[in-house]
Amino acid sequence: MDGLLDNLLIGLTTALAWNNLLWCIIGVSLGTLIGVIPGVGTLATMSLLFPITYHLDPTAAVIMLAGIWYGSTYGGSTASILLNLPGTPANAVTCLDGFPMAKQGRAGVALLMTTFASFVGASVGIIMLMLFSEPIANIAFKFGPAEYFAMMVLGLVAASVVSAGSAIKGITMVVGGVMLGLVGTDVNSGVARFTLGFPELMDGVGIVALAMGLFGITEIIASINHVKAADRKMDVSMKSMLPTRDEVKRSWGGMARGSGIGAWLGVLPGVGPTVAAFMAYAVEKRVSKTPERFGKGTIEGIMAPETANSASDMASFIPTLTLGIPGSVTMALIIGALMIHGIQPGPAMLSEQPEMFWGLIMSFWIGNVILVILNIPMIGLWVRVLTIPYHMLYPAIIMFVCIGVYGVNNNVFDVYAVLLFGVAGYVLRVLHFEPAPLLLGYVLGPMLEENFRRAMLLSRGSVTDAFVGRPISLWLLILTAVLLAWGLWSGMRQRSTVPVVETAKSV
Repeated sequence: MDGLLDNLLIGLTTALAWNNLLWCIIGVSLGTLIGVIPGVGTLATMSLLFPITYHLDPTAAVIMLAGIWYGSTYGGSTASILLNLPGTPANAVTCLDGFPMAKQGRAGVALLMTTFASFVGASVGIIMLMLFSEPIANIAFKFGPAEYFAMMVLGLVAASVVSAGSAIKGITMVVGGVMLGLVGTDVNSGVARFTLGFPELMDGVGIVALAMGLFGITEIIASINHVKAADRKMDVSMKSMLPTRDEVKRSWGGMARGSGIGAWLGVLPGVGPTVAAFMAYAVEKRVSKTPERFGKGTIEGIMAPETANSASDMASFIPTLTLGIPGSVTMALIIGALMIHGIQPGPAMLSEQPEMFWGLIMSFWIGNVILVILNIPMIGLWVRVLTIPYHMLYPAIIMFVCIGVYGVNNNVFDVYAVLLFGVAGYVLRVLHFEPAPLLLGYVLGPMLEENFRRAMLLSRGSVTDAFVGRPISLWLLILTAVLLAWGLWSGMRQRSTVPVVETAKSV
């Protein structure tokens, strides 16, 4: 316990440094703003701001990106409640009961209670991060290259199978991402691979251009004709935000269950806050004595999912920081920011970078308190932001994309690359290929290859000795095979039922 208190004191000193505190405020404020505006997206914003991390201290850079990540969850509930348009996918289920409450003239209550729910869920996730990060890191020290390779394969398969969409398409995108990650000069032989004759690709495909194109430009192309500004005015006063005593009483159970579900699912790769929110809503409806109230504006219908998605946001940092394995595409971007500064996430991070690790955790507490302060009195401002015309917003975003990606290497090639990835990302979206697994594969691809080569060298080229002969890697690979088989079987079963459904509809 004394060691934990010492670490927390080190982290608090780091988080309260003026530079880190400033970027924490900037990150959570931008995250809230982006969450309020439907159609822009958290990943797009993090991708657009990724070039800034080159010029920041690594601790400040990660604090800013993390603030955008969990801050968007707070702001996403605003658009869900007021406009029935989720600011982020994790807030989609909030529309089911949040918007009916707004139509009943109780938008203020819904907005205040979702802010409180998000804070409670985030607090549970942070406590989990504080208590379990060090034990998990100590276990990870016993891992060798074979175990890391098996765990990365499991994470990639889980991210492609468990996430939305076809499992086959998800795995295809993961493989494509791994191949993109291998572009450039081989660190062992010095031979250029997959560069297509472009000298600009000798150092590999830039993560900034890839992320900005896949999520920034693609989101703009996909949303420009579908997302509209708010066409009605809403006045939300502080007095209208006070809930009844009965609503407060009914909220505690939903928050307890939602935070538990979100914290547990947040640790699992490929699940994320969206799945956590929907599962928490389903559980809450199942245990309720009056399930008929759900979908008509009940307080439990917004408290459980909002608590779950915030808890999941915080818990997702556990595998990212302690094992170096991103469970989501957002965590992959954060790992990319660390690697840019020469920091390898993993169990050694706790001993080699204690100020950064614990400073990041304590910044989560500070950031969530700032978010409560921002969201409650500034709800009226966020409502007015929803009226910004999108035909003015998107050209400005494209301009900043081009400036940002050019400023990384002062190379026009990167601008062409981001535009190419943007168009490719839109085509993939039209064909129902999720781009997120591709970025995961891109980040983990080089590490996957490196650990595979190390394992083969240590076993003198024997695949059996390298992976099958080690119990942990064997069980991880067996779990991967089971998960892969389940995903492929589910996909085939779903495809076989589609013609039957369509035939029934035509009859």
